[in-house]
Amino acid sequence: MSEKVKDPDTPDFEMPELIVLASSNPHKVEELRATLAPLNIGLKSSADFPGLDEVVEDAPTLQGNALKKAEYLYKMTGLPSLADDTGLEVDALDGRPGVYSARYAGEKASYEDNVQKLLREMKGQKDRKARFRTALVFMNPSGTFIFNGVCDGAIRSEKSGSGGFGYDPVFEPAGYSVTFAELDQDEKNAISHRGRAVQKFVDFLQSIPNAVK
Repeated sequence: MSEKVKDPDTPDFEMPELIVLASSNPHKVEELRATLAPLNIGLKSSADFPGLDEVVEDAPTLQGNALKKAEYLYKMTGLPSLADDTGLEVDALDGRPGVYSARYAGEKASYEDNVQKLLREMKGQKDRKARFRTALVFMNPSGTFIFNGVCDGAIRSEKSGSGGFGYDPVFEPAGYSVTFAELDQDEKNAISHRGRAVQKFVDFLQSIPNAVK
């Protein structure tokens, strides 16, 4: 799958001055705002547009959900829009929970509910290999651009660490002896699936002639 639906070097590419992120998570927003600052690109979030509806993430793929959110945000705000969706893929579970990661234990499931269901299903499994995958979609007047980030690792048999969120306390990234929840935020961002997708997006913007204003 191509990570660039349209070549950024085309003459009609419009370098954004402001981007809207399809998220109201303040940590995500501040992290991305700091990342975009060297490019002199401003950032707003879904929270800055209180009239927006919540997009139903019912697509069969992570990319499909990210596309739905980016398209809706772009249509409603008229501003360049960025959206992502992330899933945990576990080999022993045939790739589950995948696109259902956020609601693995039910529509109203908490992070803890999802983790406990995963640990129950992994009990006795010898193959612990897993990966986090993020699909990041950027949409502006020049087209739609897709960036993917993957972090390989394994599922622990019990929780460890108090940082992060979601499945972080049971996910041990490849090459490490600690979980995501035991890494500091900067170290996690440097190797995480989402961090890698965001870095590809930033590299993409920096590759455009005269990108840095």
